[in-house]
Amino acid sequence: MIQIIDIKPLPQYKLHVKYNDGVEGDIDLSGIVGKGVFEKFKDVSFFNNVRIGEFGAPTWDDELDIDPLNPYLIITGKTFEQFVSENKNKA
Repeated sequence: MIQIIDIKPLPQYKLHVKYNDGVEGDIDLSGIVGKGVFEKFKDVSFFNNVRIGEFGAPTWDDELDIDPLNPYLIITGKTFEQFVSENKNKA
């Protein structure tokens, strides 16, 4: 099972995410800033307080997080179906 082992905020609403399988890279969240629950991201200091939450998700407070699989898929360029197919026997 993949898990985030390190996460760092970068300028312009990007995150550098590192996973336990060696995959790491940057994701751009600027496209969601100010939309819905991501209104809070307009405050850069809030965005920069990202951490790995209790369940391994990129988390900003007790109410705002994103699925840890989404950055993985973006970084690797894989679809959800490809990920499931490649990992079905690793559980």
